[in-house]
Amino acid sequence: MKFNTKTVHGGQQKDPATGAVMPPIYQTSTFAQSSPGVHGEYEYSRTSNPTRTALERSLASIENGKYGLAFASGVAAIDAVLKLLNPGDEVVSTVDLYGGTYRLFTKIFNRYGIKFHFVNMSDVINIEKYINDNTKMIWIESPTNPMLNIIDIAAVSKISKKHRLISVVDNTFASPYLQNPLDLGADIVMHSATKYLAGHSDVVLGALILNNKELADQLYFIQNASGAICGPMDSFLTLRGIKTLHLRMQRHCENGRAIAEFLKDHPKIFLAPYLKIKSLLSKTP
Repeated sequence: MKFNTKTVHGGQQKDPATGAVMPPIYQTSTFAQSSPGVHGEYEYSRTSNPTRTALERSLASIENGKYGLAFASGVAAIDAVLKLLNPGDEVVSTVDLYGGTYRLFTKIFNRYGIKFHFVNMSDVINIEKYINDNTKMIWIESPTNPMLNIIDIAAVSKISKKHRLISVVDNTFASPYLQNPLDLGADIVMHSATKYLAGHSDVVLGALILNNKELADQLYFIQNASGAICGPMDSFLTLRGIKTLHLRMQRHCENGRAIAEFLKDHPKIFLAPYLKIKSLLSKTP
């Protein structure tokens, strides 16, 4: 199944109750038991909900993963990943980091004995200088938010595997349309689905996608235990957004290229540094 088809059909199945091709919004907190203590597939919507399940399957499909988890926000998804760690553990992270992630690292989890190293990863050789016996995770963004710096995901994943670390990639800015970090060796992919996945500025939602069942089981437990799940309406809206992801990202890329070409050939863009220097020199005694 090609990517464009995955955005519409990936991981989806008709609704078993009605045959609806678009998953209904199951706006319910609980599900009936066949007898006391005997539950069907669904029990309580914090644990799982059919609309959220449809979204999580879609997320896994478009990132070429086996397991998807949806959260109330991107930061909630990051929070769940960091709960895989214990006091005394260390994380190596890129120095150019989304402010919300940096705040969560330094103002919340730092207080619980987790140490973070912020490293310039433009040359991945810098990473190994900060790895020690306490290191458990490497966290990167590529492209970074907001500077759009690019990090070699495959090289970072190779280092992570060498040292038996968990590698996590925030893939928000590229989206699955442009890259799939799991295919490049990453262990966990994270998204602020608020941005390109949902795509309409009407949802706040986060996502994790991975292939490792052991890690997935731990994260499903954390998702249920901590409870930072997204609601069925937000799940539905994000599913709707994903169906047009390929079209929107194509147009984003076309528009971005057109702007870059315009600026590249614009005389004022090239003259600006020269004119600034000339102005400064004219003021020099």
